[in-house]
Amino acid sequence: MTFELVQNEDSLTVRARDVDLFRYVHRPVMDPFEAPKPYLHPVRTLAGDVVTGYRPHDHRWHKGIQITASWVSGHNFWGGGTYLRGHGYVDLPNLGTMRSLTLSAETGRGRAVITEALAWHTMAGEHWIDERRTLTAHDVGGDFWTLDVTTSLTNVRDSGLVFGSPGTQGRELAGYTGLFWRGPRDFTGGEVIGPAMGGQGDRLAFIGTHDEVDRSSTLLFLDDPDTPGHWFVRSEPMPAVNPSLAFDEELPLAPGDTLSRRYRIVVADGAWTAGRLSRHLAEHPW
Repeated sequence: MTFELVQNEDSLTVRARDVDLFRYVHRPVMDPFEAPKPYLHPVRTLAGDVVTGYRPHDHRWHKGIQITASWVSGHNFWGGGTYLRGHGYVDLPNLGTMRSLTLSAETGRGRAVITEALAWHTMAGEHWIDERRTLTAHDVGGDFWTLDVTTSLTNVRDSGLVFGSPGTQGRELAGYTGLFWRGPRDFTGGEVIGPAMGGQGDRLAFIGTHDEVDRSSTLLFLDDPDTPGHWFVRSEPMPAVNPSLAFDEELPLAPGDTLSRRYRIVVADGAWTAGRLSRHLAEHPW
């Protein structure tokens, strides 16, 4: 399989089989209230159907697939209001930014690899985290392709950081933070195969049906096999999946330490059954 790269000043598009599989916007321009950060959108199946949502009216800071964090020692790299115990969501001057410093991309050996260095800054301009990120598109089959995402977050402060979420602040079943997928509006009410909200497990699939065309698509999410956590997943009132870093327990990161995670997303044509999902995992071990 041959991949193509189309690169410009603020984004990079990965193509295969004459389909733009995804566009990675690494230098976004957006309102500070949306906590500017890189994102993948649109993401497409091999049939060309879009399986990500962008800036929906209910949560303008949701943009396709992002690596993000809703609570880092009281700061919000997610966007929107911050959930505070006893107060609910409050708009605060605590919205951070993830800045892309360097980005390189290459193709070969049946894959396309994007490597990026980023810096996380608070709204006040303090540099808290250095990140190393890779996005690897590979394993293109007859009706699917695979995206691997890895991230390493290094605390560059002289004091510790704590990763949390609205869940760790007391909002029940709202432990979203980390790698996050927002589906398109027409996936609302889609089928989830895997753990329910807050459940544990190394995999979860979301099946949605598209407007305008008589087709469905399946996304299979695999959490880091070394450190599986809890799933934040919704089908109603919006389609969203997040293998949470800190669903209901805070995750500390000492000065100089690095937090590493790896994930896999299989983007497939059609509504895959539980049996098809199991066969795929057996034939394509991670």
